[in-house]
Amino acid sequence: MSATPIRAPDRGGAYAIALTVAIVALTLATAYIHSTLGGMLFTLNALGYAALAVAILIGASVTLPIVVRFSWLPRIGLFGYTLATILGWVMMGPRYEMAYLAKGIEGVLLALLVVDTFRVYGGPGAMLVEARASVMELIGSPRR
Repeated sequence: MSATPIRAPDRGGAYAIALTVAIVALTLATAYIHSTLGGMLFTLNALGYAALAVAILIGASVTLPIVVRFSWLPRIGLFGYTLATILGWVMMGPRYEMAYLAKGIEGVLLALLVVDTFRVYGGPGAMLVEARASVMELIGSPRR
């Protein structure tokens, strides 16, 4: 694997910091809500959100080339995890006030992740191109 990241890391600026803080805060807020609901499923959901918040922080703050190269992974992971949580609630979740608050937080979180994708990569398509290139380089396949 090359020691040079595909893209130069964008670490600075008040906008980048505020966006990352907002994403992490909303992720931890929904983790907290799920942790208060009781039951194994909600507890595991809360732990997943907490782990993804840490991964987002690492991706945003660590400048090691391997971290920069794969900083798309926690973004995609958090987006998919949040979307799966919302869809699971739509299919079988209870309809009470706290659930609607959590879904509102998660909807804003999805929107901020899309904004962050445009900030860092230029959009979801460009991020997926970089993700594919990162994986291909990791496994030793030639880029196309």
